[in-house]
This record gives sequence, structure tokens and C-alpha cells, in this order.
Amino acid sequence: MASLKDLRNRIASVKATRKITKAMQMVAAAKLRRAQEAAVAARPYSERMASVLANLSGAMHGQAGAPRLLAGTGSDNVQLLIVCTAERGLCGGFNSSIAKLAREHADRLAAQGKTVKIMTVGKKGNDALKRLYGKYIVEAIDFRGQKQVTFADAQKVAQKVLDMFADMQFDVATLFFAEFKSVISQKPTALQIIPAAVEDTKPAELGGAVYEAEPEESEILADLMPRNIAVQIFRALLENAASEQGARMSAMDNATRNAGEMINKLSIKYNRQRQAQITKELIEIISGAEAL
Repeated sequence: MASLKDLRNRIASVKATRKITKAMQMVAAAKLRRAQEAAVAARPYSERMASVLANLSGAMHGQAGAPRLLAGTGSDNVQLLIVCTAERGLCGGFNSSIAKLAREHADRLAAQGKTVKIMTVGKKGNDALKRLYGKYIVEAIDFRGQKQVTFADAQKVAQKVLDMFADMQFDVATLFFAEFKSVISQKPTALQIIPAAVEDTKPAELGGAVYEAEPEESEILADLMPRNIAVQIFRALLENAASEQGARMSAMDNATRNAGEMINKLSIKYNRQRQAQITKELIEIISGAEAL
């Protein structure tokens, strides 16, 4: 049985931990608003670009001269998984859920006889995958020390992916990130970006617009496709930033409440043990007095 001193020390320790988790919750709440606004603001541009690409690629369907980023290499034997996670932990299951989705995808591809390569963007993703999937990791990128990820950072990642594709190091690239839904909901998402997964889009779905391309569609796509890679990666990083803060806010709120419950239980235990000790001492005093 723990002594009264041990219980007092443990209560003080849990109270100090509760102060830290409460502070982290408040910081995450302050950062969440800005991160959420940035993620929401990036969605219309990304979605509209996908619509434009769908319209242009429809005109190129079945024609020779389509960019390789759109048409692909004609094979899917070598798959690149771009796993975007956070640089820090203490955010619940945010990082592990993305890593789990990537692991499941890698296992499924490996079972089909495909060659799997992994590029991690974020320290936690690399930490989660390197033990069992270290042989698949070909590139590890992190942004430690940066307060905010910018489009220039996304362009650097996109350029590395494009250089690998130009060197024919892979056939298909899939982006993994967490789409921000709410503070308590972040959806792990897999998005194929090379070759671009373009759905057939009717003019009515594009607001009734019918595009007449000048210059040719192939020239526009050759310039637009690399930019789309950077845009999709940047959107993934922004979605991750909002999801991370939302998950951390929720996790620290749970930790704060759990610490409060633990303090209450320890306080009850301390008071009961203290009362038992006082009662024991009184009995000893009375017994000694009666013996005299």
C-alpha cells in the first residue's frame, strides 16, 4: 500500500500534468481556427482545377500526345505511396490512422506482386513505417522547425515526385493524408495523383461551361498537370494541419478530464488512508491511557 507521502506526490504530479494538457488544448484550439480556415479556403481551388483537368482530358481521350502525367506509363507495376503526417505526436490517433491506411494499401499491392515505394512527408509517418516497411522507404521529408507549411514547401515535394516520375522510378503515385471533417472527425484519405484520377465530368457539372482551349489541350495539360501535383500535395498538407490540431485538441481535452478523474480518485484514497491512520493513532493513545 502506498504511503501518504507517495499519494501526495502522485496527486501533485497528476495536477502538473493536467496543467500541461490544458495548456496544450488551448494552444491547439487557437491554432485550429487558422488551420481550418486555410484548409477550407484551399478546397475550391483544388476542386475547380480537377474540374478543368476533367474537361481538358475529356477532349484528349483516345488521342495520341497526351501528357504522361495524365496517360500514365501504361503499367502499374511500381507504386509510390506519399504518406503525409504530422511532425509531432500527442494528437490521438491522427498519425496512426494515416499510417494504417498506407500499410493496408502497401500490403494489398505487395500481395498482388507490385513493387512498393514509400515517400514520407512528416516525421511521425516515417517513425510509424520505418520499423516494418523501412525497406520500402525511398525518401523521408520533414518540416521540423517550421511554424507553417507553405506552397513553396509543397512545390519542393512535388518536384521530387516529378523528378522520380521523369526518371521512370514508379508508375503510379498515391497521396495519403487526413481530410478535416470536424474537431472529432478526421478521415484518412488515399488520392491517386499520378496518373491523374480524372472522372468523366459533364458540362452541366462544370456550371454549364464548355471550354475552347487555346493553345491545344495537350500544351495546356503539359503545363497544368505538374502544377496540379503541387496543388494536391499542398491541399493535403493543409488538411493535415487542420486535422492535427483538431485531433490534438480532442486528445488533450480527454487527457485533462482523465487527469481530473484520477486526482479525485487519488484524493479519496488519500483521505481514507489518512483517516484510517488517525483512527489507529487515537486507538493506540486510548489503549495506552487505559493501561495506566
